[in-house]
Amino acid sequence: MTDAPTLSSPTSYAGDITPSEAWKRLAEAPNVKLVDVRTQAEWSFVGVPDLAPVNKQVLLISWQVFPAMARNDAFATQLFSHGVAKDDVILLLCRSGVRSKAAAEYLTALGYSQCWNVSDGFEGPHDEDRHRGLKAGWKAEGLPWAQG
Repeated sequence: MTDAPTLSSPTSYAGDITPSEAWKRLAEAPNVKLVDVRTQAEWSFVGVPDLAPVNKQVLLISWQVFPAMARNDAFATQLFSHGVAKDDVILLLCRSGVRSKAAAEYLTALGYSQCWNVSDGFEGPHDEDRHRGLKAGWKAEGLPWAQG
């Protein structure tokens, strides 16, 4: 392993990927990593993707720290400590796809070449009753997940 990554010139991240496409990539290739960038509270009370069926583990690294929701300054160092290489395919997931997009842009600027934002995230947008998890996203697509 080399030194922790440092920021280089900003470039666009690889793109957006649906939860189902993310699941397919996780199942097909060994160098694909899923990084859940939500908070500890979200992992505990809302649930997390279950990657056991594809013999992988989701990496839980908060992009923002609860309750202030300030950016986690140790994000890249924590990713690096999990052994994620700059040429690994990194799928980033949050609640709805906003934080994970910011994390994908950030990691791309650090030189990670394959950062994808999982569109609609774990819970997706609100439905007509202002509830999440039923309209789009990991849970709504029926992908494996577990309650924390």
